[in-house]
Amino acid sequence: MTTEASDLFYAIHHTRAMRRLKPDPIPDDVLMKLLDAANQGPTGSNKQNARWIVVRDPAQKQKLADLNRTAVNAYVGNPDDIAPDMRGIVNAVMWQRDHFHEIPALLIPCLKFDQPPTGTWAAGAGAGGSIWPAVQNLLLAARALGLGAALTTLGLSDRPAAKAVLGLPDTVEPFAIIPVGYPTGNFGSVTRKPLEEIVHYDRW
Repeated sequence: MTTEASDLFYAIHHTRAMRRLKPDPIPDDVLMKLLDAANQGPTGSNKQNARWIVVRDPAQKQKLADLNRTAVNAYVGNPDDIAPDMRGIVNAVMWQRDHFHEIPALLIPCLKFDQPPTGTWAAGAGAGGSIWPAVQNLLLAARALGLGAALTTLGLSDRPAAKAVLGLPDTVEPFAIIPVGYPTGNFGSVTRKPLEEIVHYDRW
């Protein structure tokens, strides 16, 4: 295996969620490379209905940071009750909570529908097949460009409030918030369960 982040399989094995990010701005051409990579992802029936919002305005970031803080606090609960093996992840989530407004770019993957979607289907598995491939493309492209990123949905927990902040029409649904920036730490390999524990053949 090579050690170049531009090598696909190396990038797959070395793309950790990077939540601690520097406030340094990301050049416009680098952001466009990320979004161009995302735009290559497939969509159902090739509708190409994925849309992206790039949030860099400090006031807009602060509004999303406030929504994210409320959701993270509810998610974490009492930090003293966190299991020891989860404390590293929770500490990173809490760092991101406290610095959300300082992250240089918040990328919001969305889908545009022909009509206002009803129920929870729009934000679930039914429609997600047309946006998650683009998100994964973006995460791998970020890794190749030396950028850290971490997909989160906590900031969308109050969906009506988030849609109001983003000015989304009723035919557009957000699926995640992806904070992107240059990482404060180092990239490393991911730790995953062995295939023997997760793969089944023909049926469970």
